Amino acid sequence: MLDRENSQRGQGLLEYGMLIILVAVLVIVVIAVLGPSTGNLFSDAVTVF
Repeated sequence: MLDRENSQRGQGLLEYGMLIILVAVLVIVVIAVLGPSTGNLFSDAVTVF
């Protein structure tokens, strides 16, 4: 019984870890894709003033 409970707890921890890694990768991809255009937008806004 105790081994099964520990196994399920470990599985839940692994799932949370994989979810965190997935979110981190998605954030990195979005920043890499939108980063240059966002930087240009701020640069253009600064030159206006």
